[in-house]
Amino acid sequence: GLYLHYKAVAEAVDVDQILYNVPGRTAVDMQNSTVARLADIPNIVGVKDATGDLNRGKELIQLVGDRMAVYSGDDATAVELILLGAKGNISVTANVLPKDMADMCRLAIAGKADEARAINERLAALNCKLFVEANPIPVKWALQQLGLIQSGIRLPLTPLSQSFHQDVLAALKSAGAL
Repeated sequence: GLYLHYKAVAEAVDVDQILYNVPGRTAVDMQNSTVARLADIPNIVGVKDATGDLNRGKELIQLVGDRMAVYSGDDATAVELILLGAKGNISVTANVLPKDMADMCRLAIAGKADEARAINERLAALNCKLFVEANPIPVKWALQQLGLIQSGIRLPLTPLSQSFHQDVLAALKSAGAL
């Protein structure tokens, strides 16, 4: 069904598309074999792989890396997937620290593993704490703390629970955002 759906969309429009495989958010897991079949459709140009499974990501890159771009969608494992051949990261943390995430990705793409991993290590707590509640609740709260947006969030999302405020603030500090 996923193959037929994405194929129908790709054939109906003249727009490049990136597949979205985020099983933790969608409760559907697009298998590598399905992505490989979809890679033959010209305007399907990439896939966001947020499985966090590096072995599976490596296999995906080997299957489709010559036909489409593979991007990480999991901040915690992004550096390692890029070092395996992914083209970048479609990131949550980049909403809070875009330059840091961009630098980390550029370094990993250039093969500068130690430098990329050093940035990743500094961002590790933030990568984790931005998921203490459903995305984008913690991100919106963090951006508000940084003065980048006003308070407020639209339903069905709700403000970040008070019990998580100190954890997210500590992660912002350890990442160098505050």
